[in-house]
Amino acid sequence: MSRIQNVFAQLQPRGGKALIPYVTAGDPDPATTVPIMHALVAAGADIVELGVPFSDPMADGPVIQRAGERALKHGVGLTHVLQMVEEFRRSNSATPVVLMGYANPIEAMGVVAFVAAAARSGVDGLIVVDYPPEESAEFAAAVRDAGMDLIFLLAPTSTQERVELVARLASGFVYYVSLKGITGATNIDLTDVAANVARIRAATGLPVGVGFGIHDAGTAKAICSIADAAIIGSRIIQEVEASPPGEAPARVAAFIRGVRVAMEGAEA
Repeated sequence: MSRIQNVFAQLQPRGGKALIPYVTAGDPDPATTVPIMHALVAAGADIVELGVPFSDPMADGPVIQRAGERALKHGVGLTHVLQMVEEFRRSNSATPVVLMGYANPIEAMGVVAFVAAAARSGVDGLIVVDYPPEESAEFAAAVRDAGMDLIFLLAPTSTQERVELVARLASGFVYYVSLKGITGATNIDLTDVAANVARIRAATGLPVGVGFGIHDAGTAKAICSIADAAIIGSRIIQEVEASPPGEAPARVAAFIRGVRVAMEGAEA
């Protein structure tokens, strides 16, 4: 059983839901990334989603784009991100780490070399935004063979055919994008989310996490009644952006702690 599968297996008997915060590797600077990851776990994160900085993101809104730009100014690339995961693993062997990024850096490193390096560093799951499931069967098999999970995005516009294809290829969990648009939007329609999560669950037994549009403890609590995980990104990056030097880990931890309390209230 993978670390991701283990998280959901431990939560399921008590009706618990996973809290998955996202941070961009290298933001606000490379030395702060691992302390932020540890702070998120200490505050109640079940899985950490670590963004790989990329110059031309297609799904990220302005908040996460700025985080990527700050990281790129420090020269942070895919190799550095894997080194950060390896550093995190030296004192945390339990919390799953999911990398979220784009195809270009992977192709530049070489798919075979990347999969081996990611597994070696302690990565548990991969989200590659621009690897369409229709072209990812071979990649999914390689990721599984390396002991990692390949996580796909589904959206309100996803056809039934694509939902069923993702159900066949994905492992770990399915990431449902709650709205049409980019990260950081706040116009989440819970009725629509509930209908689409039900549609995904009819096709797969994998847990379903919901991201995009979860911006506070109240939204996360509402998602707990619908999905298996709440994924929060832009709101955490805003805390990083607003932090004085050296205070980002404490600020993101304080925010996540409040979200965790709200989610546990919903579970109860």
